[in-house]
Amino acid sequence: MYMDEYEQLLDNIYKNLPEKAREKSERWEAPKFDFFVEGNKTVIRNFMDVVEKVRRDKEFLVKYLSKELAVPVVLEGERLVLHRKITGDIVNVKLRDFIEKYVMCKECKKPDTHLEQLGHGMRQLVCEACGAKAAVS
Repeated sequence: MYMDEYEQLLDNIYKNLPEKAREKSERWEAPKFDFFVEGNKTVIRNFMDVVEKVRRDKEFLVKYLSKELAVPVVLEGERLVLHRKITGDIVNVKLRDFIEKYVMCKECKKPDTHLEQLGHGMRQLVCEACGAKAAVS
């Protein structure tokens, strides 16, 4: 009896919500690098903003990009300078790969994770939302 009334109240509330409130939207959107080519260098101007958004150590992301793109890199304040001309959207593809591997939970697909060191170069991705753990190298 009470459950039917409760369900009816919920339905009424939902019907009265504005259209925008009813739309399902993701609360987290994967960031993208804002970059430009300057001579023989590629400069990522929003590097520190991206680091803050993915909640990972800047040195870890610098090392990952340097290794994946096979290019020496230098962190200059808020920007990252890649010592090679990179055409297309390759840097954002590598960022997306990084986020998939080291940020997103393998179970619930949420970005609410952190990395724990296991030793011997191994890390564990721990989800703060669902508690899942996954080994990453």
